[in-house]
Order: sequence, then structure tokens, then C-alpha cells
Amino acid sequence: MNIGFIPAKTARLDPQREALIDVHSGRRMCFGDLDERVRRLGNALVGELGLNKGDRVAILARNCIEYMEIYYACARVGMIAQPVNWRLSVEEMARILADGAPSLVVFSGEYIEAARELQDCVSVPNWLGFGSGSDDAYNHLVAASSADEPAVSAGVGGDDPTLILYTGGTTGQSKGALHTHRTLFMGMINQTVAERVVPSDVYMLTGQMFHIPVALAMNYHAHGCPLVLINFEARLALETIERERVSAFLGITTMLNWMMADEKFSEFDLSSLRNIQYGGGPMPRTVVAAALEAFPCTIIQGYGQTEGMTMSFLSQEDHIRALNGDHPERLGSCGREGFITEIRLADPEGNTVPRDSRTPGEILVRSEANMVGYWQRPDLTAETIRDGWMCTGDIAVWDEDGYIFIVDRAKDMIISGGENIFSTQVEAAIHQHPGVLESAVFGIPDDEWGESVKAVVVMRPGESATEQEIIDVAAQHLASYQKPRSVDFVDSLPKAPTGKILKRQLRDVYWQAGGKQV
Repeated sequence: MNIGFIPAKTARLDPQREALIDVHSGRRMCFGDLDERVRRLGNALVGELGLNKGDRVAILARNCIEYMEIYYACARVGMIAQPVNWRLSVEEMARILADGAPSLVVFSGEYIEAARELQDCVSVPNWLGFGSGSDDAYNHLVAASSADEPAVSAGVGGDDPTLILYTGGTTGQSKGALHTHRTLFMGMINQTVAERVVPSDVYMLTGQMFHIPVALAMNYHAHGCPLVLINFEARLALETIERERVSAFLGITTMLNWMMADEKFSEFDLSSLRNIQYGGGPMPRTVVAAALEAFPCTIIQGYGQTEGMTMSFLSQEDHIRALNGDHPERLGSCGREGFITEIRLADPEGNTVPRDSRTPGEILVRSEANMVGYWQRPDLTAETIRDGWMCTGDIAVWDEDGYIFIVDRAKDMIISGGENIFSTQVEAAIHQHPGVLESAVFGIPDDEWGESVKAVVVMRPGESATEQEIIDVAAQHLASYQKPRSVDFVDSLPKAPTGKILKRQLRDVYWQAGGKQV
């Protein structure tokens, strides 16, 4: 398989079918035009720019049509797309570019100043801008190139690398997870089965295209479905669902909360929705119940990582059964292994732990959707992939039916007075307060206990609580040693592109200051 040929099938069967709708620019593109531009760009990369198989092409832009063109064109002619997170500092962008050593950087006019700064500190032979504020050299190059099928495409696919996705950096410096045509395709099979994708779907991409959600969106394209591109805002998402008759999208818990909190939520026609997938962690029971009541569709949870795409799923039926009293605790799980995925939980010695809902172990994943390794980091690859099993760093327990309950990241577990405290348990207890929107729990230095439990809380719009109220609610559901000892209230929590909360950023403030906030 060659991922770059995804638009070609629908272009052949129904060339006028809409492929891409860019909400922010107002541009719309059919599959026939998309496939032609992919061919033209592929020829430009090989011919005019002289790039070779395996060369990297970096992209610096928000979600847009050009992003998808570049992904497909790189895949078709054997190059490796290297998307760059535009939220990063120029210094960190430069580090990522130096790591991938691309032969070309394509950037939107919005980031022309960043591109100029990067050119001063990173040696890249080719730079192409597009859109307002740039010279639009990218589009001029595409228009001037041949629309014939690139000759080199016949020898590309399978185990050839095609995408470097940099990790969200929840535990430190970002690393480049390298995916091939095969790993992406196998991940798409997992998604197709779990989401029950049908050709009549219209998919809205709410996540950023520099991270793994773009592969989920490409899967809908593979089924001939239109892809609607937005940069998420709650009101914009609701308007887009109504106008474009969106049937499916992926959102993190916060996105759904903000959409439901919109004062005009009930006025939008959301009847086109078929299924919503959420990720970035389990959704509190109260939010699940509210979402199933508010949105006229099913919901599904997907647990995944940049390194392994989506690996396990809590199904549509699991959600409904749990709310009806059949294993309600499973709303706190990330479901069971996906269609083409094998998962086991192992202790530090590598032994599979019993399915007793008590014994913790690290989640290990064996799947053809797993990355082939970290870009230019054989040392880290060897640490992460052992005997075909990928170590996730997530600690979990599982029940007798194989439902997986993540209790913490290995590095997020709190040890207070010799007792292990799983932050996710404390967060679940804090969410029993009806006004809590989000929370993050972590350990901070404590002279007496080694670590004490700290909570940082975001309240819902219009809601408020005191520190003691949060502690008291949590204490009703926890042992005394597990409850938060202090609570801070903030407007928002730092997040990785996947939606995972960056506890490291919150925690480091306290550890660097010896336990006192600076």
C-alpha cells in the first residue's frame, strides 16, 4: 500500500466529490483536483527541487488544504513528511528541524517571521511559502509542474517511512516517532472497525495536523469521505457541524465540555452526527452522561499515543451499558485492545499481571500500527520496543474481561509516606464536584512525607469552589492519605497536541523551587 494514493481512488470513481473543506479560508476542493495537485507537487519535489526518496519535507502551518496535499505528495513519491508544531518557540522548532534535517520547509504566510528566524539558525536548502503574507512560491511551483503520475511512485509503499510525528513532550524533550505506509494503514484498519466508518460520513478534524489525529482523518478520506478542516473553537465547531452536516469527529473532553457550555448550544442542528470519538484520557461519568444526552449520536473512547496510533477502544455499547448500570466502573477505563492490536500488562520483571482489577502493570502493545522507532534514536527505540512489544509508560490494571484502567503514567505516580498514590484516582474523586471542568493532580516536595498531593483545578464557566470544598469532596471517595493537601485554581491547563495534560509543566514549578511556587 502507498498512503499517497488515498485520494486517487475516489478521484477515479467520483472526481467531483468534495474532498476538503477549509472552514477558515472558505476554500473547497474535490477529489479530482486534490489528486491532480498531489501529482503536480510530487513531480515538483522530485523534478524541480531534486529531492530523493527518504528526504524530509517539513511543514509549518495551521490546519489547511496545503497540509494534506503535502502529506499525500510526500507519501506518493517516497519522501517523509515532518510536520512542525506551530505552538512551539522558534528555538524548539529549530531543534526539531535540526533533528529531522529536512530538504524543504513549506510554511504558511502566517509564520513568515518564524520562517525567517529559522533560516538564520537551521541549514535547509529549500523554503516555500504559501498564502497571505508570503510570495506564494509553493502554489506557483505546483501550478507549473506536470500533472502526470510521478514515475517514482510505482516503487514506493509498504515499509518505506513516510511520516515523522514528534511526541507531545509530556515527559520531556520531544522525540520523532517514525511511521511507515504500513503502520499508518494498519492503524486506519483499527479505526475503521472501532468507528464503523461508512462512505457517507463527513469528518471534522478538530486536532492539529502536526500530530496523530491527522492519520484518523486520512482514514475517512480513504473511504471517500469529505474532510472538514477547522482550528477548534466551540462556537465554530457547532456552526460547522450544522452547515457541513458533519457526522463524526474526534474531540478531547474539554472540547465537548466547551461545546455543551455554549449558551446557544440548543439552537444548533446537530442531527447529522453519527459518532463522536474522544481521547486524551477517560471522560468523567457526569460528562459522558451529559454528552450522550446533549449530542444525538454514540460516543467512543480511543486510547493511543503518537508511537502507536489508537490502541484500545471503549465502544459505543460500552458507554451505553455503563450508564444503564452494567459495569458502570468501565467508564473509567480505556476499553479493550483494538482489532489489529494485542495488549498485555506487565510487572517490572516482564511478567503479565493477573486480570484482578488490582495488580498494576505497564501497558505493552504489539501491533503493526506501532511506529518502527524513534528517528535517529536507536537507543530510545531499543528501550521502548522490546521483543516486538512497545512499552507505553502507562501503568494500568485490568479486569477479567480485559478492560484496561490506566492508573497513572509511570513518572506521574505519587509516593507519599511510602504509599503509592495514583493521580488518576484523585482526579476522579475531584470530578465528583459538579462545578469541576478539568483537574491535574501530581506530587510536590514535602519535608515530612517526601511528596504531598497537589491538585490544580479548572472550574466550569460560571462555577466556583473553595480549596476546602474540593478537598472535602475528594476525601469522600478516597483514603485519607490520598486526598489533595492543597488546591490551586487556574483558567486552563497546559496540554500536548493530543489533549493530554502536561503535568510536567505544572509539577516542575514546585520541584525547581523546592516545593514553593515561583
